[in-house]
Amino acid sequence: MREARTDRPDRRIRAAHTDTTVTVYQAYAPALGRPAARDGRFPPAWKRERMTWIKPSFLWMMYRCGWATKADQETVLAVEITRAGFDHALRHACLSHYERGTHADHEAWRRALHDSPARVQWDPERDLHLNPLDHRSLQLGLSGAASRAYADEWTVSIRDVTPLAREIHGLVRSGEEAAARALLPVETPYPAGPLEHLGA
Repeated sequence: MREARTDRPDRRIRAAHTDTTVTVYQAYAPALGRPAARDGRFPPAWKRERMTWIKPSFLWMMYRCGWATKADQETVLAVEITRAGFDHALRHACLSHYERGTHADHEAWRRALHDSPARVQWDPERDLHLNPLDHRSLQLGLSGAASRAYADEWTVSIRDVTPLAREIHGLVRSGEEAAARALLPVETPYPAGPLEHLGA
């Protein structure tokens, strides 16, 4: 019998979403990110066979890319994808690490990881100063068929939000936190339903 977990931080997907779409973030080198934003789709140079990680949290993306300053992450993209695709990935995802109380045992987790086209990590959400908070943010890794579907079927639009990232960062650095917070994308709880296989 699986053991109930009551000690883990809150795990809930928070995202900008509509009735049909959800927005996720990625950061790339300008040579890839700018054409993607210009054309509204990922170019042929985007490697569809590699695992790609998408993040519904704008601030977690800022933590990951250092406010668009890290090498090969200077262009931040807001990728609007279908909720149908996002939900499909969640249903078929597996946690990237074994977790007692979520998986029956290590072997069950290994089998699920091997068979899953998507994997999930719950990482600490970040504040405006990129400090960790006590609740978690979803990172969703897509590989194989899921990665190809993300690039070529699920994507509705791609926007370059690098200027927004830089504007918010500038306000934070100058101590204008209220103004910075007012510019953040509105992210509300996403109605994914129970995600027991993902420990949520």
